[in-house]
Amino acid sequence: MAFDFGKFLGISGDEDSLEEEEYTSEQENNTDEQVPLNSVNRDNVVSIKSGMSASKSQIVLYEPRVYSDAKDVARNLINNKAVVINFSRIDDKSANRIVDFIAGTVFALGGQIQRIGSKIYLATPPKFVTDGKISDLVDKKDNFS
Repeated sequence: MAFDFGKFLGISGDEDSLEEEEYTSEQENNTDEQVPLNSVNRDNVVSIKSGMSASKSQIVLYEPRVYSDAKDVARNLINNKAVVINFSRIDDKSANRIVDFIAGTVFALGGQIQRIGSKIYLATPPKFVTDGKISDLVDKKDNFS
């Protein structure tokens, strides 16, 4: 289809545009008939395995010992890696500060953070989905004991 600058500005006649529309519609019909039905365009074929290796998700296990280790956890989240953080080797005050820092990072990225143990947290970037809660399972176990 050709672009009619005169028609765009509103100064072209209607007769010219009708003749041009008939001509272009005849050309489109002719091109449809020229392509054989059994031909296959191989340019659109993509291997299934090619996309699988590029999009592997990773989970990083981390045990911070000082507050400055929070930056490493945040870098992993920024690189779309989920992080399991174990705070058993750090004092509670520093652990709370790190959780606050990571919670801010997760909020900025649009991810999630949840507690999965007494001193263990799971922080995920937006592409990860978690289902269920560990605390629900622990409560059920306590009721059966």
